[in-house]
Amino acid sequence: MSAEQAGTQQRAGKLLLKELDYSVLQQCMHCGMCLPTCPTYMETKRERNSPRGRISLMRAIADDEATVSKSFADEMYYCLGCLACQTACPAGVNYVELFETARADIENTGAAGHGQRDFWRWLTLEVLFMKPRLLRFVGMLMRWYQQSGAETFVRKFGLTRLAPKSLRDLEPQSPRIAPEFSDAIINTVELPQGTRRYRVGMLTGCMQDLVFPDVNRATVDVLLANGCEVVTPRVQSCCGSLHGHNGATHLAKELARRQLDTFEIESLDAIITNAGGCGSHLKHYGHLLHDDPDYAARAALWDTKVKDIHEWLVQIGFRKPQAGVEIPEVTYHESCHLCHGQKVVSQPRAVLNAIPGLKVVELPESNWCCGSAGIYNITQPEQSAKLLERKLDNIAQTGACAVATSNPGCHLQIAYGLKNRVQAMCRTVTQPVTLLAEAYRRESPPQ
Repeated sequence: MSAEQAGTQQRAGKLLLKELDYSVLQQCMHCGMCLPTCPTYMETKRERNSPRGRISLMRAIADDEATVSKSFADEMYYCLGCLACQTACPAGVNYVELFETARADIENTGAAGHGQRDFWRWLTLEVLFMKPRLLRFVGMLMRWYQQSGAETFVRKFGLTRLAPKSLRDLEPQSPRIAPEFSDAIINTVELPQGTRRYRVGMLTGCMQDLVFPDVNRATVDVLLANGCEVVTPRVQSCCGSLHGHNGATHLAKELARRQLDTFEIESLDAIITNAGGCGSHLKHYGHLLHDDPDYAARAALWDTKVKDIHEWLVQIGFRKPQAGVEIPEVTYHESCHLCHGQKVVSQPRAVLNAIPGLKVVELPESNWCCGSAGIYNITQPEQSAKLLERKLDNIAQTGACAVATSNPGCHLQIAYGLKNRVQAMCRTVTQPVTLLAEAYRRESPPQ
């Protein structure tokens, strides 16, 4: 056990909500502006299922009027963490800090723990997502299972019924693992003298690396097309967002330190992320490590350089492509943590609108959560399914044949939903940077 983990255990009696700056808890004015933006409140119309209701519960714990109970844990994990309330809040309440602190207290006290849950948390958070090479090995095993015929055999003969119900329900949603990972298809490219405008680092992620390395390659291609020399470190670790959002603060800090050690921050103009959920967490390493004497300064510098790919492209004035893409029209679903967490809203639309001949149809409730929300589709499958149906209904209203998004979780969730809607007009799920890369590739080569 590390010294930090031991310290966390010792702090279990000292709740983090009580140590939090009390002004953060007091900031909520109870005005109710957040209520119509909160998917769980709109589902139940119960005050405790709203942001201000949850903040009241947190404040009661800080004031010694309540304890960190199983009921409190259930409520905090019923929350999507979509941060729509932060966008709506006129007082600027830092809900993400409150939300993550509450979940850390839940895990430190064991309020939500039981044998099966504890096992899966250990296997995923403490083992797989802390060891990138092991995660890749498991990905290769999944790829073999999917491509060898084993998956077809298991499904054909109904062998999934031997698994627990929770796993049976998840099995159809398992992502298709890519044949090659980012390391195999991306190389560090040094641009010729005089053509380099910027030098940037490329974050490849963990699930993005296993499932969507083609999006990582498209991101690099787009950066190169805009005069950015790209540095892509090999076998990168998870960014820690999964851990930070699920109460494993000490592991999130460890992964943040790994990222800071991986990149030569000072020599880079920007560090590029193309996953909305990851990017929101990556931009707050400074706060996460503010009390670390060895990493605080570098973490603060890191925060200033992390840029979402669309944000960066608009910032540097990206080159508009001269060619179009195969699909004639697209609608755009906003990743919650991209629009609410990072406040990147217009830039992905600017990328899509720059592609010649591509009609962009606005999606009703484009920033309403699709139900993926990290691992929400695993922990809260019923509520997740309701949100997915609402999203699919809105996509159908647009009449578009394709939907673009900017987060791997959203991509997988929507693709799974459309696959099960056999009559849906929309059959393609893609990403804005993928379409921009395609447009660049379709341009006539220079004569």
